[in-house]
Amino acid sequence: MNKDIKQAYWFLHIAILLFGFTAILGKLISLREVMLVWHRLWITCLSVVFIPGVLKALGKMTRQEIIRFMGIGLITCLHWLTFYGAIKLSNVSVALSCLATTSLFTSFIEPLVFKRRVNPLEVVLGIAVAVGIIIITQATIGFRDGIIMGLSAALLASLFSTLNKKYMANHNPITMTFLELGTGFLFITALLPVYLHYFPDAVLMPEPSDWGWLLVLSLVCTSVAYVLALIALKELSAFTANLAINLEPVYGILLAIPIFHEHMELDVRFYLGTGVILFSVFLYPIIRRYQRKKAEHAALAD
Repeated sequence: MNKDIKQAYWFLHIAILLFGFTAILGKLISLREVMLVWHRLWITCLSVVFIPGVLKALGKMTRQEIIRFMGIGLITCLHWLTFYGAIKLSNVSVALSCLATTSLFTSFIEPLVFKRRVNPLEVVLGIAVAVGIIIITQATIGFRDGIIMGLSAALLASLFSTLNKKYMANHNPITMTFLELGTGFLFITALLPVYLHYFPDAVLMPEPSDWGWLLVLSLVCTSVAYVLALIALKELSAFTANLAINLEPVYGILLAIPIFHEHMELDVRFYLGTGVILFSVFLYPIIRRYQRKKAEHAALAD
């Protein structure tokens, strides 16, 4: 493993650790998902816009590139809305277990985007993840709406990470972060009148106790984590990154047990399904390493 790839793995896993806290923070913050994401976005954008070189790099992008990243930003925004919607409709553990199906969606989306053959190993592991989510669904029937939201969030996560992987070459990751998340902020801002029309009682401003959590969520778990993940994607495949990001449920679920006592709401089938998903996550790099060594030995023999 060369130095750049090793560094990419370190950056990715630091980002995953930070991502693991986002679900916890989403539950702790009293705002509903739309206003939570809106506040998260403006704080994040404000934190990166003054970084030297961000706007200068933006000026070097072509109109087509700007529109492309704005589109990816819209997908990212929808991912966050559905993810926090899943948390509010169910709980942290259910939402994060659904998010672990991102690798299943990526196993099909990445070959389509990069115009390559579908990897049978990725499909098999993706099916194993699907079995895990079916078990979880049976164990959490009362959270069906949250599960639908969670699976939608996973599909959107797979899509925006794969597109970022394809188009990010030679672009400043911090500038990409600003452009994509800024688009999400403008999108929600434009839709706020419609949202308030249908939800006139919606709380717009955070409680005083929410501001600290919002700052941690926006500055640490978004600005820092998002940039680290983008840097890692330059060296790693989207499937590898998404499979590793499935470790996020491990951190989130373990944190949710002592903080929210969610184990009281879930039975053994939930943890069985989650175990199947996480087993697939850990098995993939082991099999891939074996396949690479086998291919190297075959090449040397020739």
